[in-house]
Amino acid sequence: MKKIHLLFVALLTFGAAFAQTFQPNWASLNTRKMPEWFQQDKFGIFIHWGVYAVPAYAPVIPNSGDSYAEWYWYRLQEKNSNFTAFHNKNYGADFTYPQFEKQFKAEMFNPDQWADVFKKSGAKYVVLTSKHHEGYCLWNSAEADRDWNRPWNAVTGTPKRDLLGDLSTAVRKSGLKMGYYYSLYEWFNPLWLMDKKRYVSEHMIPQFKDLVTKYKPSVIFSDGEWELSDTAWKSEELLAWLFNESPVAKEVVVDDRWGNNTRSKNTGATYSTSEYGSGMDASVTWEESQGIGHSYGYNRNEKLEDYKSSHDLILMLADIVSRGGNLLLDIGPTADGRIPVIMQQRLEDMGAWLQTNGEAIYGTKAYKQPYEWSEGKKPEKKGEAFMAGYSIAEMVKPKKEFANVEAFFTTKGKDLFCIIPNYRPQIKLRNFKVASGASVSILGSTKSLKIKQVGQDAIVDLSALKPGEVAAELFVLQIKNAL
Repeated sequence: MKKIHLLFVALLTFGAAFAQTFQPNWASLNTRKMPEWFQQDKFGIFIHWGVYAVPAYAPVIPNSGDSYAEWYWYRLQEKNSNFTAFHNKNYGADFTYPQFEKQFKAEMFNPDQWADVFKKSGAKYVVLTSKHHEGYCLWNSAEADRDWNRPWNAVTGTPKRDLLGDLSTAVRKSGLKMGYYYSLYEWFNPLWLMDKKRYVSEHMIPQFKDLVTKYKPSVIFSDGEWELSDTAWKSEELLAWLFNESPVAKEVVVDDRWGNNTRSKNTGATYSTSEYGSGMDASVTWEESQGIGHSYGYNRNEKLEDYKSSHDLILMLADIVSRGGNLLLDIGPTADGRIPVIMQQRLEDMGAWLQTNGEAIYGTKAYKQPYEWSEGKKPEKKGEAFMAGYSIAEMVKPKKEFANVEAFFTTKGKDLFCIIPNYRPQIKLRNFKVASGASVSILGSTKSLKIKQVGQDAIVDLSALKPGEVAAELFVLQIKNAL
């Protein structure tokens, strides 16, 4: 009997192990559940840092990929006049992009200070560009040096430092999760230009596995996938290795950029990405990424008015979370290793707001509707996931011709949170029935408020509050036991 019992246990163990093995096809990969931490954490910091931080230049063109400073080399090669005029004037037509590497010194880089800024921002995870499309690696990649036939990583190159490893250590020490952006292709890698199949099998795949095995990311933001299909990239095989055999098999989350046929698909295995887009809804796992300015990489050409205000960044976070998404907010450090002070200030302002109001963000779920609209015609929302010209800052402003957003909703258990963009003496929740025993308060305040049913609507009365007892903008009502 004992032997039969042991055999039964062994079979169960084997069966469980077998059930957790993902096959190299999307049908199998999509049976993997998205690790829960990702949708609970809500807010991450994106970092674009590489050789492009030396010229640090792009024209400022709202809602355009031409405003990306990290694309400097590519724009030179395609003879984009906005870039070539600047380059030829300041460096000379004969000065090649790889020569910028000597000026990428990172001599002011202090990973502990960076991690402190990220911690104070209220973000829960960090995603660093391990390698952008220029192919330059921020860790010691043998494949980079071999196939570029030059020192083309931060350890063998000018910084003489494992920038990625040092930041990863500091970020994790501060209690945040660490992840990496990784470009599948490299614009001008000689092997890529000569033989794409060899590039995939001899460069990209071993380099990717080296990054994952050594540094154990919680997030992988894949990019640069659009030149080939998922089959040509061998993405299904690579993800099967990642989910089965890698040291981060259980924790890692990955985006949807694994081939020119994969974006917004495979929602079991991957999360959907929106880039300066209008975003999505809670029916999918998704993340919006944007820079604090127009560019991801640092752009010296951006002025104060090109940076989003702290107020508008908090609005953006509230909007995205109310629709079930995450915000990945980008910063672009300088070539000498500093986070621009204006970016630090924006992040610390967000963190101060989250210290008071984070309960309405972290670990929440979307309500049946994301917004409370004023009366009137709702503005049309474009569905693009790239450069949609979408602005929640405009949507909260009262306008004669359109309705405006009066509140953002999130939920946690039976509680409803209402993030209010602008103070009003009465907050009306239309077609909302107050549950028996519900109570209302403002996060960060000890004042109790009254909520009453008036017909089909619920009214929260704020008129008895004195100046200074509630913020004029972006305060949060918590309605306990509302649902």
